[in-house]
Amino acid sequence: MAFNQLTSVDLDFFKSISGESYVHTSGDVMERCASDHTEDFVFLPDVVIQPGTVEEVSAIMKYCNQRLLPVTPRGAGTGLSGGALPIFKGVVLDMRRFNQILNIDKRNFQVTTEPGVITQVLQDTLKAEGLFYPPDPASKGSCFIGGNISENSGGPKAVKYGVVKDYVLNLEIVLPNGEVIWTGANVLKNSTGYNLTQLIVGSEGTLAVVTKIVLRLIPAVQNDITLLVPFRDSFQACEAVNAIFLAGITPSSLEFMERDALEWSMKYSNAGTIAIPEDIKAHLLIEVDGNHMEELYRDAEKIAELVQKYDIGEVLLADSSEQKAMLWALRRKVGEAVKSHSVYKEEDTVVPRAELPFLLKKVKELGYKFGFKSVCYGHAGDGNLHVNIVKADMSEQDWKEKLPVGIRELFEYVVSIGGTISGEHGIGLVQKPYIDIAFTATAIQLQKQIKQVFDPNGILNPGKIFL
Repeated sequence: MAFNQLTSVDLDFFKSISGESYVHTSGDVMERCASDHTEDFVFLPDVVIQPGTVEEVSAIMKYCNQRLLPVTPRGAGTGLSGGALPIFKGVVLDMRRFNQILNIDKRNFQVTTEPGVITQVLQDTLKAEGLFYPPDPASKGSCFIGGNISENSGGPKAVKYGVVKDYVLNLEIVLPNGEVIWTGANVLKNSTGYNLTQLIVGSEGTLAVVTKIVLRLIPAVQNDITLLVPFRDSFQACEAVNAIFLAGITPSSLEFMERDALEWSMKYSNAGTIAIPEDIKAHLLIEVDGNHMEELYRDAEKIAELVQKYDIGEVLLADSSEQKAMLWALRRKVGEAVKSHSVYKEEDTVVPRAELPFLLKKVKELGYKFGFKSVCYGHAGDGNLHVNIVKADMSEQDWKEKLPVGIRELFEYVVSIGGTISGEHGIGLVQKPYIDIAFTATAIQLQKQIKQVFDPNGILNPGKIFL
């Protein structure tokens, strides 16, 4: 892609729009915006701009579009696919000043928020009003709601409540040419024209810059029960997942963790510890929620009875809010723990739920074939398995040459059993070499044509999703 080089004239223009203190060409802000949580990639931009209003975003986008300067929108930088990396340098549009919850409409169960609000801050604010926004990615304590929109994030509660796309009603967006539009309407039903709102959700910042978000909400849930079930066989742990649903129970969360995942998290996080007998290979972390404790206890007892047919250890029923928080903190820190332990790659596979045991088996077979170690965990209730491949004793040559062949074989298997190559992390930079596995050439071309309509000069988050 042919982009122009940034000049002092460009910098002067950006300073005139957002103010000199919000235009950075060196220092901590530049370093922070050069990477995200994807492996160890670093791409230093030419400039980081921190706009504060939609008018500023509009002026910046219009100018960059005319000047052919690449623009990479950025939220908190917690992404795992390289979606916020400025691989062509240019401008990073840091949206952290868009950090206000603008309106909580309790009458209509809606909230209007800016994209730079931290997801957990939004959830906690709504909970105080008796309202619930369920999507809760592992990084909810630091990620921005705008980034969740870009990646169509999920999290543990997706199994019962759905993912981000299920809650987005309307978006204010700035197009690459600087024009500002709303994509839909603040209503629960909308059959008016193409669904531009859902097109933007999950588009990874390649089509437009989101500046306002309208979300639907549901009433807050009052109670929950958390169980930790240890299994002596990882395959059986995956089998038990579908058995729970077949028994008529819909957990609010159903998470799978291999032994290494939980052990590494305990060592890394200092969130707390639990004893893991030597013969235990995996755990299921199961939560049921609702407003009536007697119903929740019945579901918990039914789950505890159901898993007895598998080779399990002693089921732990979290008996305090502190113990619940400790278990969830361990689960949420697994990804960071793996990253701190070794050079790694994380694959975000997702398959129909009943196929999960076979996916895990395939991962281990490929590890043996190609010589890599894997640590697996994820949202088992959704069939969403995070496969963390750690370098460990692999040679540098095998890591660079053999591993991509193994990953391709894994993705081909995933697609062959009805799954796809990303459930919630997006394609971004690191998965785009495999996009041909998920889509036919025609489907890829259609998506590229959509990108061309929105962004004919190709300036917005270039180099992502497609080769």
